[in-house]
Amino acid sequence: GRGDEIHVRPLSFSEFYNAYDGDRHNAWQEYFTYGGMPFIMRKKTHEEKAQYLQNLFDKIYISDIVERNKILHEKSVLDELLNIISSSIGSLTNPSNIAKTFHSVRQIDIDSATVARYLDFFIDSFMISKAERYDVKGKTYFNYPNKYYYTDIGLRNARLNYRQYDPGHIMENLIYNELLRRGYSVDVGVVTDRTKGANTQKEIDFVVNDADRKIYIQSAFRMDTEQKNASELDSCLLYTSPSPRDKR
Repeated sequence: GRGDEIHVRPLSFSEFYNAYDGDRHNAWQEYFTYGGMPFIMRKKTHEEKAQYLQNLFDKIYISDIVERNKILHEKSVLDELLNIISSSIGSLTNPSNIAKTFHSVRQIDIDSATVARYLDFFIDSFMISKAERYDVKGKTYFNYPNKYYYTDIGLRNARLNYRQYDPGHIMENLIYNELLRRGYSVDVGVVTDRTKGANTQKEIDFVVNDADRKIYIQSAFRMDTEQKNASELDSCLLYTSPSPRDKR
């Protein structure tokens, strides 16, 4: 078992900035791009940092997963699954949809149970985390879909060769990691909009469980227009405003 292991997380931004030689803006850009693996701070150039992070995949994470789980001929499938997850951080997905992506985009046939098993390998290796969806009014969990986040955003960016700069989802990933670091249990919130006859599920990015209370958080890279403010807050307002059938 792994019960006696200690989970040491990558550096938080606060820890990273305390050790960074430069101003806060540049520190944030570095952290946003290369993450918080401590040894990254000894690397100077983009090439050195990128090579270091890519080596972590092949020489540490993938090798450990292959050896620990006795995977003989499917390393390429693991690699492709990592690419798919890297491209979809912060997006709702499930093993069945991922299996369809393998078939349609990669021309690889794989069943959803195998995808689910490999995702568990990644989670068990502390490479990614899974956030489950929670119905904030019904107080129940959904089986699928879920969201997946990288424990270190630098690993995710390196996996995609820095081609997919998606600041909204990167910010969401960093906030999720910070909440976990502070000891919270974190879910993805779902609230149903039934106003004006609608029946639409809307998302609250994070439902934070803090003892006997819940905190609702929306993540956005920027909120610089009234329309953006309204769209981000809509699901939270739906939750705090009772629907007609909730009224007594």
